[in-house]
Amino acid sequence: MRDIIQLLRERMEQGLLTIFIKIKAYRGDPLNELADRWADEGRQSGNIRWSLPTNRPIFSWTDNGTTHRSPMNPTVKKRIDFQVSRQQLKTHMGSTANFLTREDNSRDLLGKFHKDRSVWIRVRRRVLQCLSYQFPCALQLKQWGILNEVKCRLCEKYCKEKNISEPPDSVESLGHIQCHCPVLQLPRIAIHHGIWRELMLSIRESSTDASEPRWHFPSAISPEAHVEWGLYKILEYMGLHEILPLGAGQNRAKLRKDIEEYHIADGINFDETDIDTFIAWRPDGLACDKEKKLCEFLEYTRAMDTNEDWAEKKEQGKNYRYSSHLGFINHLSNREKSGWKASQTNFTTGVRGSLHTNQFLTRLEPLLVKNKHTREAIRNRTVQKPSPCRT
Repeated sequence: MRDIIQLLRERMEQGLLTIFIKIKAYRGDPLNELADRWADEGRQSGNIRWSLPTNRPIFSWTDNGTTHRSPMNPTVKKRIDFQVSRQQLKTHMGSTANFLTREDNSRDLLGKFHKDRSVWIRVRRRVLQCLSYQFPCALQLKQWGILNEVKCRLCEKYCKEKNISEPPDSVESLGHIQCHCPVLQLPRIAIHHGIWRELMLSIRESSTDASEPRWHFPSAISPEAHVEWGLYKILEYMGLHEILPLGAGQNRAKLRKDIEEYHIADGINFDETDIDTFIAWRPDGLACDKEKKLCEFLEYTRAMDTNEDWAEKKEQGKNYRYSSHLGFINHLSNREKSGWKASQTNFTTGVRGSLHTNQFLTRLEPLLVKNKHTREAIRNRTVQKPSPCRT
């Protein structure tokens, strides 16, 4: 190659015209065929310079049991950055490292969210602040020596206006802002409902059996609205109790009597106020299969995910909250021999983007979201939607 370049330079210095002509391979051109033979002889000669396509280093790595080989390219650079980050995390013992190294918490989606340029930069910065425990709340600012008080100023103002005592959890921490502050209750509910509507609609659209939807989601109306069914409406749908208009009398009175007797049989005294509260509780959503007579209470929760057992604690609370309702519905179903069975499925997401991957994907399967890629897409949307500090 060096000789050819030197020859071209000499021709240029003499002002001679040089024309390049592309010769198609395997067309019988004598010089092209000769070049092919020389290339084969060079490759078989044992000279390592001819046995490699390039002098660039070749990198190899194994991912999910598959070995990959490639010269340096953007994929290899990302892989190197990933491995370096993982190795660095092992050398740190702080809260952020502990949070990021938890297994089965959808940590892969946090990185995707942070790289998503369609998300506002201020939101992505909030993600980093939350993950690194540097969110500028009063508790953190006091630790930095900037503030002297840690009380939530919004709670303080709210309690003075309402003339009520301050709640015990009035320290302005990230958890207080995301989950407890009464002033921020409406924004929290709006975000909760927005995430839940999208999750329910995604499940409804993807829930099919032999190309026909089998589960009915009566509470999922549209991306903008959903309804929460109370006990009366649920029993009416299942045909377990004929519902008359308010004040019409006998059937509503009979249902209240049934509720009271059911709890007394379990050793629980129920007065009129307890019955009103029992009837007023409404699950976040419902899924019903009329063919198999299954009724599934669907509950969605956004919880603080600081501790490792965050999801388990929320699961226990949600299951306890509706255990009496499920027991009562199944009691009525057995008594009336209707064949209906009621159970509960919970979807719990951390406000910092945590989600138990295997548990979430497994709970979509009974609702007939069978396609693996669809389940993964739903998980992705569910984690990214409630990303930190959107409130």
